[in-house]
Amino acid sequence: MPVVKSPSTQPRQRQRLGLPLLILAAAQLVISLDYSIVYVALPSIGSSLGFSGQDLQWVVSAYVVATGGLLLLGGRATDLLGRRRIFIVAALLYAVSSLVGGLSDSAGILIAVRAVQGIGGALLFPAALSLINTLYEEGPGRNRALAAWGAAGAGGLCFGSLLGGVLVDTFGWPAVFLVNVPLAGGIALAGTFLFPADGPLSRQRDFDLLGALTATVGITLLVFVLVHAPEAGWGSRSVLVCTALSVISLALFVLVETRTRAPLTPGHLFRHRSLLGAMALTALFSATFSSLPFFLTLYFQTVHGYSAMATGAAFLVPAVVVAAGTKVGEKAVAALGLRTMLLGGMALGAVGTLLLALALSADGSYTRLLPGIVLLSLGQGAAWTGMWIAAAAGVPAQDQGIASGLASTTLQVGSAVGLAVLVAVAGTGSDGLTTAGLLDGVRDAVYVITAGICLGAVALLSFRRRADH
Repeated sequence: MPVVKSPSTQPRQRQRLGLPLLILAAAQLVISLDYSIVYVALPSIGSSLGFSGQDLQWVVSAYVVATGGLLLLGGRATDLLGRRRIFIVAALLYAVSSLVGGLSDSAGILIAVRAVQGIGGALLFPAALSLINTLYEEGPGRNRALAAWGAAGAGGLCFGSLLGGVLVDTFGWPAVFLVNVPLAGGIALAGTFLFPADGPLSRQRDFDLLGALTATVGITLLVFVLVHAPEAGWGSRSVLVCTALSVISLALFVLVETRTRAPLTPGHLFRHRSLLGAMALTALFSATFSSLPFFLTLYFQTVHGYSAMATGAAFLVPAVVVAAGTKVGEKAVAALGLRTMLLGGMALGAVGTLLLALALSADGSYTRLLPGIVLLSLGQGAAWTGMWIAAAAGVPAQDQGIASGLASTTLQVGSAVGLAVLVAVAGTGSDGLTTAGLLDGVRDAVYVITAGICLGAVALLSFRRRADH
């Protein structure tokens, strides 16, 4: 039976939990910004540090590969080593690596910095999500917290382009790294005072080291293959060797997990239908919604000749609407149920992307894109909130870290798969591509994204009604 708090105690608890949520949302904002803020800075980075055309993509890809490969390990480390400890270490890792990145004068160092930032993201994301899912009880309170956290994350994916454009035009490309230093440092400092202390490490000695190593190697190589293959060719030696090693590592991981006493991924988690559904949804979400900024950036800068500043400004409307959509999603869950809300969000997203594809043209105005942008961004925000509510539902507190790691791993793998497929469909990586050819490719990619979102909506229809509860 729940404990009823006195009127004097209840308001004070709500006020105390508000500031931790602000810090957790800020952490998610940093993760999202680090993913998207470098897009508009790539031309300046390439010319300043002497990147080749083929190597420049690794400024983005190094972050994706490191994050995707280590999220599962980061999630389990959060459960075993302590949520607050991992949160603080990850934020400090972001701050230090960002400082080095802003001061670097070498292409190799900058790529290494992006990989270290990816490691920080692989630790910070599950730690922050696990803190939310343990600080706030399952139900309306947690849903509100996830909506605020989701608004910071989903909005940051779009807002990063605007901020990046302003920083690059005003201070130069190093500013997109240096801006993280005070942000991440402040988050680490606040986390030491605001979050509950972790238990002593002596109580948490069981750790599946072999499972962690095989999972990390297997997933990292898988993401590397998905990112690298479109450029190198699916039949290239490096891709074939890495694919074989990934398959072997993941097979060993499955074998280890069935035999170890303390598995990295406890088997009982896979009996949570809501978590499994959320994992599938996060993969589809990142393969579709999260791929759109890449193609819209190409459309704005290459087809219409937008500057970095103008490109960033073009993403301001999506950022605001996505943030609003996360709040709409939280309210809709309470009124309609989780399944119905997710279905509505996916439907809005599909209609929006279809309208966007139809509006893309060589001489079209930004205003013509707005109906599609508004609808797809609203659906994106609602779906983002819903899938994290589903991922946490019914999972014990001691497993929230690894549950977050599982769902966020499929998020990253889905992003790598989706972008690889869409770039191949669009042909945007081809040499000598004309502006008309690029426009046709971008439009084809958005049509495929529409089809993918529709597929997700159809899959949601098959979920049993009790998933609403």
